[in-house]
Amino acid sequence: MLSTIVFNAVGFYIVFFWMVWPVLQYFRDQKGFRKYPNYTLLAGLTDIPYCYLSALGFRSRNLTKHHEKSPILRIGPNNLSFGGIQAIRDIYGHSTTCVKDLKYAITADAHPHLFDVIDKPSHAAKRKRLSAAFAIKNLERWDFKVARTTERLCAAFDKLCTKPLSSGANPETSDLTVDFNKWANLFTIEAINNIALSSTLGLLEQGNDHVTAQRRDGTTYEAQYRKSQNTSAYATSHFVWDYKNFRLFVRLSKLFPRWRKAWKEAAPFKDVIYHQAVTRLDRYNNGEKLDDFFTALMDDKNGQPQNLEWGEVVGELAAILDAGADTTAIALTQILELLIRHPDHLATLREEVDSVLQAEDIVAPYDTVKNLPFLRACLDEAMRIIPPTSAGLPRRTPPEGARILGEWIPGNTSVSMTIYTAHHDPTVFPKPDEYQPHRWMDIEERKRMEPYFIPFSTGARGCIGRNISYLEQTVVLASLVHRYEFALPSPDWKLQRFEAFNLLMGEMPMKMWRREIPVDATGIY
Repeated sequence: MLSTIVFNAVGFYIVFFWMVWPVLQYFRDQKGFRKYPNYTLLAGLTDIPYCYLSALGFRSRNLTKHHEKSPILRIGPNNLSFGGIQAIRDIYGHSTTCVKDLKYAITADAHPHLFDVIDKPSHAAKRKRLSAAFAIKNLERWDFKVARTTERLCAAFDKLCTKPLSSGANPETSDLTVDFNKWANLFTIEAINNIALSSTLGLLEQGNDHVTAQRRDGTTYEAQYRKSQNTSAYATSHFVWDYKNFRLFVRLSKLFPRWRKAWKEAAPFKDVIYHQAVTRLDRYNNGEKLDDFFTALMDDKNGQPQNLEWGEVVGELAAILDAGADTTAIALTQILELLIRHPDHLATLREEVDSVLQAEDIVAPYDTVKNLPFLRACLDEAMRIIPPTSAGLPRRTPPEGARILGEWIPGNTSVSMTIYTAHHDPTVFPKPDEYQPHRWMDIEERKRMEPYFIPFSTGARGCIGRNISYLEQTVVLASLVHRYEFALPSPDWKLQRFEAFNLLMGEMPMKMWRREIPVDATGIY
């Protein structure tokens, strides 16, 4: 008898709250959203279709196509996507009244870090604390860390080089010795850990991502840095868009072997970060004076203790190490693939880089290459055509509502515009699907496009680490195109991408060999 009552109660709950209530709310239309086209038939009833869209792997590209028919789409019962470029300023600009959405709250740890703290005063305090360390003048003081890591990357590549490829031929499978995406990621992990914690993990020497992870009880074990980071993003991105049911979906997913495995593989990432943090703390307590982000968290610019809770310190380090090891590797992978596929642009870039470097230079000095216009154009165009963070970063309108794209949007509504959509607006970027670095070479044209070029987002919540990314991308790309030749498996080979929060890149097998750098009769390049 009791079991029947419980069964009926559960059945009533499922039918009413998952079927009847959403339909009632849809027709009640308290916020007036039925006037906007639905992304799918069920988008006005549930967030599940958007979770499904995320699971397909490139929701931003799909949304961009749908926005060709409408500048505003309803992608969930309380979730609107915008496709007009004016929405950039309305949602993300310095004067916006929108705040970070609930997605950041439900995925945050007990100590929210700079990237997921929601309220503006807390964010302002955190950003002020870190802004000095992220300033380009300080980063340029640390460019030796990037240079040293780049030298280690080149040392690894030198060992993997093969004989030059015959003109017009495809590489032999045995000559595809470099998975560039893997190596770019190992580089960025090493670089950001050195910048943030003055640590060296040895990944470029061992050629894999195996590191030490540490539980809160002090016990340690071997883990995979890159694999755990990527799997965590992959798993979370499938379910997080249904804010109300996120934790329920995570629990239910663990009933299936595939997802149990995924969550298990993702779990070590926090322990990897924790081990790095406590190792650096030991060095700090032992009196080592090191110039890095950890010091900026522990002491202010006058050397006085910040007295932050240890949980907050670990949280901020996790944010820096996570973002710093991710997006820059994506950008480097994509820029090299695009240049290989566009040999005319690669030749132009090499001519520019060769003109300022010596034949024997292994690492391009940042001061020498940082102002090369075509180098910067190649980087920016790669981040425009396929942004490492392509997604619409979710924001929430204030209780009183906000005007977006000329429409008054009621309060507490999830709103976003994908970076991919902004970067593919043909009124700003003609022929947006074509890789055209020269579009950035005209100063006036660059000024016209820059307000809509937002690979690091924009406004007060724009990525504080953009200078680090440009520093690393500039030095690595200039060094690689100066020293090496490259070949993909074949003209038909495709680089696989999956959009989680940022893009997750597939393997990029590649043949590499040393260049013969041309020198004219006077010895000038």
